[in-house]
Amino acid sequence: MAYILHYTYRRQKKVIIIDIYFIKVGKVIIKKREKGKSMSNQNNNLERQTFAKTLGRGEIWAFAFGSVVGWGWVMLAGGWVTSAGTLGAIVAFVIAGLVCCSIGMAFAELCPMIPQTGGVLVFAYRAGGYKFGWFAAWAMAFAYVAVACWEGPAFGTAVEYLFPSLTENATVLYSLQGYDLTLPWVLIAAAGTIFTIICNYIGMSFAKIVNTIAALALVAGGLIFFFGGVTLGDFSNAQPMFQDGFSGVFIVLMAAPAMFVGFDVIPQSVEDMKIPMKQVGSMVILAIVLGAIWYILMILGSAFGAPAAFRESATIPVADIASYVMGSKIFGSFVIIAGIGGILTSWNAMYIGATRIIFAMARAKMLPPVFGKLHPKYNSPTAALLLVGALGLASIFLGSNALGWFVDASSFGTVVAYFCAAIAFYKLKNDEPDTPRPFKAPLGKFMAVIAIVCSGLFICIYLPFSPSGGLGGMEWIMVALWTVIGIILAIAVKNSSYAKITKAEREYLIFGEEYARKEIVGEEKAEA
Repeated sequence: MAYILHYTYRRQKKVIIIDIYFIKVGKVIIKKREKGKSMSNQNNNLERQTFAKTLGRGEIWAFAFGSVVGWGWVMLAGGWVTSAGTLGAIVAFVIAGLVCCSIGMAFAELCPMIPQTGGVLVFAYRAGGYKFGWFAAWAMAFAYVAVACWEGPAFGTAVEYLFPSLTENATVLYSLQGYDLTLPWVLIAAAGTIFTIICNYIGMSFAKIVNTIAALALVAGGLIFFFGGVTLGDFSNAQPMFQDGFSGVFIVLMAAPAMFVGFDVIPQSVEDMKIPMKQVGSMVILAIVLGAIWYILMILGSAFGAPAAFRESATIPVADIASYVMGSKIFGSFVIIAGIGGILTSWNAMYIGATRIIFAMARAKMLPPVFGKLHPKYNSPTAALLLVGALGLASIFLGSNALGWFVDASSFGTVVAYFCAAIAFYKLKNDEPDTPRPFKAPLGKFMAVIAIVCSGLFICIYLPFSPSGGLGGMEWIMVALWTVIGIILAIAVKNSSYAKITKAEREYLIFGEEYARKEIVGEEKAEA
């Protein structure tokens, strides 16, 4: 068989574009390389798009910390004190922080080791192959999507608190879970969702600016609340220290994983980063530690700031407590502004996490190809963004009180993905001990065992036999629907001609030329 290679160079806006024509007897196959992309000789028939490196240390930190903190503390911190007591709630978050640190070690070590978009997809596929990688990635995608979905209702509730006149006389569309949905509230929530979609559509360059400003507002407002609550509040308000023993602690622990979701976004955006890989690992752990400290501060501010009866009756607990203890609603407004900052940072981060893991799965031909395309100008995963945005818009119509559903459901998806990452962590220590690791977790394999045990125990919290009672009916419905959608997509894609590629080709699509395992690529080359 004869092959003829023809190439031409064309200059367009100082960018060299290479056209490659492979001519086989009686057949012409035309492939065009991407602008500025390299392609291995063995895989020159595959398209592998990558992201532009635009994120510096400050922007990464804004995304990481902002996504960990988010909005949940504004609505839930008062309830944590009610459910577990002041010390009980703190104990729950200390436990959650330590557990997440052990799991974070897996991400901190594996992300710089294989710095490719996809996070748990990359780790799990490397350790266990296609099915394990797919399962882990789909669970993580569910967690991101669920968190992204609650941000719209959270934004509507926050703006409603700042400007109550917008909704106080509005006609109620319907009531759900005790919350009255009005047209202005729906429009506000939808406007915030659309703004976030546009931010991410335009690309990382704009999203990182919005995120940095929002993170600064978040920190400022949160610290005002903490110091005001502790200095102007009363120790008697913080009683009892423990409520309902370990049952109360377990109830708070159920929500805790969703409160820490965000450090795992760092591996999702690793292809966007322009910092040394060793620093990436350190930032993962730092995001978890500072997140735990933040939640403890908010618990203390809530506990000291107002009596239990007031906390239980509050509409937006932390904001109402701030107004109560500082004697003016303006301080509640400061908290809401901080919360909006948390919403925007978390919102952007979850969109980044969700869209990039969906993109990575599609790039590896595990999802329909439309999700594996980047916008030619903005370098954003457009189809994945529209999917997550559509789900976010739909979630608005569940009302503000659906927050609890999304928190618990996303927490379950999170810990399942963490369990997969911990297994991959252990297995890769065995399988690839000599692969360079810019960041090395302490304690070696023992740390991997701790991560497996901790994430496994976390999963048990959500099961029906748990002291917390496990997930509710609505949460299981959400998990079931996502699972069914995943199974349908997996079967459809697996059986399509689009996904008929070799193991070496998928290796290249997931890991790129630099990080693909040479023994797999070489073995297939030898067979050919």
